[in-house]
Amino acid sequence: MKPLSRRALLHVLGAGAGAAALAGCGVPPAYVAPADRAATDRSGRDRSLVFANWPLYIDTDDKDPQKRPTLDGFQRETGISVTYTEEINDNDEFFGKISPALMNHQDTGRDLIVVSDWMASRYVRLGWVQPMDRDRQPHVAKELDPLLRRPAFDPGRLHTVPWQSGITGIAYNRRKLGREIRRTADLWHDDLRGRVTLLSGMDEAFCMLMQGNGADVTRWTADDFHTMTEQLRGLVRRRHIRRFTGNDYIKDLSSGDVLACQAYSGDIIQLQADNPDIAFVVPEEGAELWAESLMIPDLARHKANAEQLIDHYYRPETAARLAASVNYVCPVPAARHVLADSKDKEEAELAENPLIFPSDDMRRRLATARDISAKERPAFAKEWNEIVGL
Repeated sequence: MKPLSRRALLHVLGAGAGAAALAGCGVPPAYVAPADRAATDRSGRDRSLVFANWPLYIDTDDKDPQKRPTLDGFQRETGISVTYTEEINDNDEFFGKISPALMNHQDTGRDLIVVSDWMASRYVRLGWVQPMDRDRQPHVAKELDPLLRRPAFDPGRLHTVPWQSGITGIAYNRRKLGREIRRTADLWHDDLRGRVTLLSGMDEAFCMLMQGNGADVTRWTADDFHTMTEQLRGLVRRRHIRRFTGNDYIKDLSSGDVLACQAYSGDIIQLQADNPDIAFVVPEEGAELWAESLMIPDLARHKANAEQLIDHYYRPETAARLAASVNYVCPVPAARHVLADSKDKEEAELAENPLIFPSDDMRRRLATARDISAKERPAFAKEWNEIVGL
């Protein structure tokens, strides 16, 4: 069996506990004007940088987990020393950790961070991250997946670059259910009453559910949101939804307590290795393609070094090695050809896995939702939390 996925490990650690409370704590965020975001870049004389990431989100050597081949290769090639920390366990928790420095116009001590795009939108809106110099990033400019190039919160991807991507869709046990699931509405059939779960996080769950009702999530409205929540209220009243979950849906699906659930593509790849009856579906109405993105915080001291590291991971060979290790949707489509040519049978098979390189048919059904604005969020979160019981 493969190791726990990154998301599964975070659930075990209980990283999400208290996140909602942390998000609302402290001094109100302060906007930073463009002219006040950059510090004197020390990259030329100080060949180093600090990179903060999530646990289990980079390739490691099979014999020595402390070695990270793609990162080690960058350091050998460039002479840039990278201090790599696995300190991001939750988007809100990390926001609370570095926001005092950013709102008070201080260096965070980090040159590169990775957060989910729904949270990245908050940093961009507040002016807490710097625009990148694409002249230093020719591979990003050339290789970034077109589906990920134009998020509503960061047109042109000037402030953010996807580290990895994924799909929030439907997972189910094909043998135990005894039928196929093709649409979101298939989750509401009577044979799944009490045997289906949805994700508890509003930002993780709402997109696919609105798509199931026919909404265009790239420009969804308040009416679309309320239609979706009213539908959920009815399902909860009828006890159709077993519960709203974090990553514990993995355990429920594996044990058979749950027959279908809202799920992340990266988790299901690992479940399928042990149980081929587990299927993952992008519903006919569509599902969300999300990303967790690299950003350079305000006043970072090694901006050019950080830009160079980002570009390193957009080389198809590097992206392929990372994708083969973490099993998320690769933001570099050209990495597929690298894996297909691999002499390693398992790596070559990954090139044909649609949960790492979505098929053309699947790609036509993927969309990235517009983010929830700061003005909308309090009321929407209150309505959502009343339904899921948070």
